[in-house]
Amino acid sequence: MLLSRKDYWMMKFDILTVFPDLFTAILGESIIGRAQENGLISVNAVNIRSFSRDKHKKTDDYPYGGGNGMVMLAQPIYDAYMSIVGSLDYKPRVIYMSPQGKKLDQSLVEELSQYEHLILLCGHYEGVDERVLEEIVDEEISIGDYVLTGGELPAMVLIDAVCRTIPGVLSNENSYSEESHCGGLLEYPQYTRPVEFNSRKVPDVLMSGHHANIKKWRRQQSLLRTLRKRPDLLEKFALEPEDRSLLSEAVKKI
Repeated sequence: MLLSRKDYWMMKFDILTVFPDLFTAILGESIIGRAQENGLISVNAVNIRSFSRDKHKKTDDYPYGGGNGMVMLAQPIYDAYMSIVGSLDYKPRVIYMSPQGKKLDQSLVEELSQYEHLILLCGHYEGVDERVLEEIVDEEISIGDYVLTGGELPAMVLIDAVCRTIPGVLSNENSYSEESHCGGLLEYPQYTRPVEFNSRKVPDVLMSGHHANIKKWRRQQSLLRTLRKRPDLLEKFALEPEDRSLLSEAVKKI
């Protein structure tokens, strides 16, 4: 269900998984844990195995047509899904974490953050019976072009990234907007105490107290860092004349 931010007070994540305890252990800590405690988000891991009709609680079987590995059964996944949506008067956005899906980036994170309720399906083995994907899934999302044991880690990455966009989750509302990728550029270098470490000193401008100069330096460093590390991002970024001047100045100093 897609809503404007002002229309809801809690974002819901339901995860369909055969390893629910993983989510409690990891997403119950730090910023995401506090967001749950403060009622900003809800994270609920549903054990697919609990819905298996097999006496041994199997959630997989051999693939038709032969081949290596096992395929997750449609029935336990579908019944787990229905345990969530059966009493709802809307359909949550359902995402299958899959290496075949659209690659997760900050733009997609922003898009997903506008939904009130996401259901994430975590596959395993050689995949999931195609029929249940056709029945319930709205889109497939990947966190990169590589293969993992299952969809649990990608689901956690997605939840963490989306939650950071929700007002109130970060203690400093400016933290999110200044992070790498949020504005199309990588974040500037950060420093803390001591002033000198292994003969490397904090840049003088950061200790000057001159806020305009600090802001200019940080912008310049963001541009330079993006050029060095992710030139592909800079190619897509609409540089203002002042940005071009800052970047040219920085390159000359290298």
